[in-house]
Amino acid sequence: MKIKQAQFLISSPNLTGCPVLGLSEFALLGRSNVGKSTFINTLCNNSKLAKTSNTPGKTRLINLFKIISDKGDFVLSDLPGYGYAKVSKTEQARWQKSLEEYLLKRDTLKCCIQFIDARHDIQKNDFEMFDWLKINDIASITVLNKCDYVSRNEVFKKIKEAERVFKNPVFPFSSKVSAYKDGIIKFFEENIG
Repeated sequence: MKIKQAQFLISSPNLTGCPVLGLSEFALLGRSNVGKSTFINTLCNNSKLAKTSNTPGKTRLINLFKIISDKGDFVLSDLPGYGYAKVSKTEQARWQKSLEEYLLKRDTLKCCIQFIDARHDIQKNDFEMFDWLKINDIASITVLNKCDYVSRNEVFKKIKEAERVFKNPVFPFSSKVSAYKDGIIKFFEENIG
């Protein structure tokens, strides 16, 4: 599959503000600063498409991107990161409410892509998010991100560990090593219909 074009559609604080396009949608979930925006930019070969930041907690809205490929179009939704404590409890509760509403009620949502940082062990809130998706019968896969920071041998071990605990397809990814793009591209190609 070749991605021909990608466009930012909208930032919305909640589901109500998200346009319905009738396209398969894939929601990007992960801890703050796990690299979801960089993933979008790398996938679409456009470093300015999604705003990136070294400061955790910058994504505070639901950000929708339309991806146009030679195999069909689809939508990526970049959701606020979880596990970021430097905002008020009220703000955290608001994020959680809009996140849950989106994940439970978005009819075009095909699958969630949960990002795990390859440099660290799987965190408690990663397990909590995975369990919540499973309890609510929401399909998900796992992307092991930032694989360029660890050795290939370590990447292999981390993939096996994530497969064991999540019992999910696990795709390695890196914004710097293009070979790591192939698996997730194939996943989109097989699931955008």
